[in-house]
Order: sequence, then structure tokens, then C-alpha cells
Amino acid sequence: MLRNIVASVQVLGDGLRRPVLRTVPRCFLTSEPPTPDFENPPIPQYKPRTLNEPFEQKQARLVYQSRKRGMLENGLLLSTFASKFLKKLTPDQLDLYDNLINKPTNDWEIYHWVTGKTETPVEYDTEVMNMLKEHAKNEEKEERFVQPDLYAKY
Repeated sequence: MLRNIVASVQVLGDGLRRPVLRTVPRCFLTSEPPTPDFENPPIPQYKPRTLNEPFEQKQARLVYQSRKRGMLENGLLLSTFASKFLKKLTPDQLDLYDNLINKPTNDWEIYHWVTGKTETPVEYDTEVMNMLKEHAKNEEKEERFVQPDLYAKY
């Protein structure tokens, strides 16, 4: 944001005047307020977690992120996938899954790639995407109307 220096005068207790310089955003100096772009809001860039994230913590984070999606279809699809396969994935596969569910900025893109409605970009066309596509076919005819339990019942 552009800033301008504004000069003002501070009157001290003994009547002396002292100049004060400070910076303020330019939008406060104009009569027009800034206009936000509601049609194209900025989307923050995904920043991968640290390399020091423990494997079990990464699995737990991905289980949570698979469940808490922006749309129900992906929540059901990804949470059932995570419940079934996440414990079996290697660290490299876990990284691929992390990128897949966190880098695209639109949940519909993921859904269309997984269901085959649109072609998967090369960046995401991995072994994990193939596993997810097979899972989406649901050849076992499993009922997937609710997300699986987060914790196993004892």
C-alpha cells in the first residue's frame, strides 16, 4: 500500500510546538475509499508445511482437511478415501495427497478431475490421483452418505 508522510504539530505542556512526522495509508488522504474487488478476491498461495512435520501429525492433519471441505461432495469423497487409504500411504504419497487437496484453489476442480469430467492436469496426475479415481468409481457399491467416524470405536 502506498504511504505518504503527513506533518502535524504537537503542542507540548510548556506551549512549545514540535513538528511530528508520521506515515498514513494513501487511501486516508483521498476522498475516495478503496474499492474491493469482490468478483476476483485474492486467493492466498498454499504454503507447504515444514519438512519437520512428524508423519503421524501430517496424517492427522490430512484426515481433518479431507473432512472439512468447501463442498459436501468432496467432503464425502475425500473423507472416505482418507479413512480407507491414508494409513497405508508412503511419505511420498502423503506429500502428493497433501498437494492435491491443498494447492488447487477450487474444490470443483478436484471433484471434476476425480470423477473424470475434466482432464487432470499433469501436476496432479499421480498415483494418488489414480487411487482416488478408483475410489470414486465405488465398484464395491459402498454407501457413502455420511463421513466415516473420526475415531475408531472401542
